[in-house]
Amino acid sequence: MNQHDSRSAIRPSPDQPMLDIADYVVDYAIDSQEARDTARYMLLDSLACAALAMDHGECVKHLGPVVPGAEMKGGARVPFTSHELDPVQAAYNIGVQIRWLDFNDTWLAAEWGHPSDNLGAILAVADYLGRKAEAEGGKALTVKDVLGYAIKAHEIQGVYALGNSFNRVGLDHVILVRLASTAVATRMLGGDRDAIWTAISHSWIDNGVLRTYRHAPNTGPRKSWAAGDACRRAVTHALNAVKGEVGYPSALSVPGWGFQDVAFNGQPFEFDRPFGSYVMENVLFKISYPAEFHAQTAVECAMQLHAQVKARIDEAGVDAIERIELQTQEAGVRIIDKTGPLHNYADRDHCLQYMVAVPLLFGRLTADDYSDAMAADPRIDALRARMTVSENPQFTRDYFDPDKRYIGNSIQVFFKDGSRTDRVSVDYPVGHRKRRAEGIPLLMEKFAGAVRGKLAADKAERLIALAAEPERLEALPVTGLMALLQA
Repeated sequence: MNQHDSRSAIRPSPDQPMLDIADYVVDYAIDSQEARDTARYMLLDSLACAALAMDHGECVKHLGPVVPGAEMKGGARVPFTSHELDPVQAAYNIGVQIRWLDFNDTWLAAEWGHPSDNLGAILAVADYLGRKAEAEGGKALTVKDVLGYAIKAHEIQGVYALGNSFNRVGLDHVILVRLASTAVATRMLGGDRDAIWTAISHSWIDNGVLRTYRHAPNTGPRKSWAAGDACRRAVTHALNAVKGEVGYPSALSVPGWGFQDVAFNGQPFEFDRPFGSYVMENVLFKISYPAEFHAQTAVECAMQLHAQVKARIDEAGVDAIERIELQTQEAGVRIIDKTGPLHNYADRDHCLQYMVAVPLLFGRLTADDYSDAMAADPRIDALRARMTVSENPQFTRDYFDPDKRYIGNSIQVFFKDGSRTDRVSVDYPVGHRKRRAEGIPLLMEKFAGAVRGKLAADKAERLIALAAEPERLEALPVTGLMALLQA
């Protein structure tokens, strides 16, 4: 912590955590092929999420300029639309698309989050700069360049999340999206080390938004656009910094007025490891189910039990079931153990019991299964009422173990005739690093199906072919990629 007398007008040196980010963004050379390969899959997965979100009117209504008509010819393009916008609003749009369905990548530690949220800022700034450069006779950034910035954004967000719990002080994890996006966007815009820490200081001075919208009894759709909002704010800070805006060197540590005293119980940040490429290498993909990640393995368990449970329900109704015991990690208990009425899509995709009930009944879990029409099936709430949720301490230990990073869940169903299913447990989901060989073909299917559903056939097939040829894809100017993504 930077110790400074708040009565003194002498400007202190910048807080070390801000300098560490600036040094990393400016100087670190990415030499991990695994990180680059994973980043490429992350980009494809995120674009698939954006495409799938376009089926949802509540998402689409957030897209476009701030006010009707405020488009920017030659500006940053929004995938699967015809919008061309300034990079600030484009960052919001792309961030909303990627995050809307809760189907993009995930990072779970002391703090949670979705590092691919940062693509909202990265793609918007990259396309804006690329189109400007090409109009002036220059060259755009390549997709490989974009992946490099994404690796660094993932690392900043994820390393902060390893040892620092913002949720414990009531702040939403998108504070780290804003932090990471601010840093890399400033560099993309030409900012040097001083410009980066300056922009970061403004990000911390913003403080953070509350988690109110993620938890009962206030769960609502803001959780689907909060990351886009963080991207928008990040690009604003980056643009201001490269124009010479003044920074605030002790934004974190100044007594009484800094982020740490105001919002973090007076504590400095803790770091388990230096910045590198660890986060991208270990990021978790949501491949099979659009569900809050702490429930992913619970859904897999429910899918395994579907045939047994469905047969009993078909024979004797839901009353055939006496109880259903769910065991999860401590974080799962705290975030998604939810009883009582569920009021909207956002309520349901953050309820462990709902995300288990649907696959037990139907053998599936899709985005449409969170709709009001599906939730009206009385059997879902009848099953929820029979569920108990408890922490399994081993699941919690494995969750925090840096060499495992498991997200375990188990389910056992007890019937009124005295019989029971086996207790089915899954330690880590198909999107885990340990299941990459199994997961990547499914991710590529997710991408292909999503773009075919949203683009003209020629564009979709060109994108799918590019996705299968890493060298061609990475060499492509980002402007070429964004052109292919326009509807």
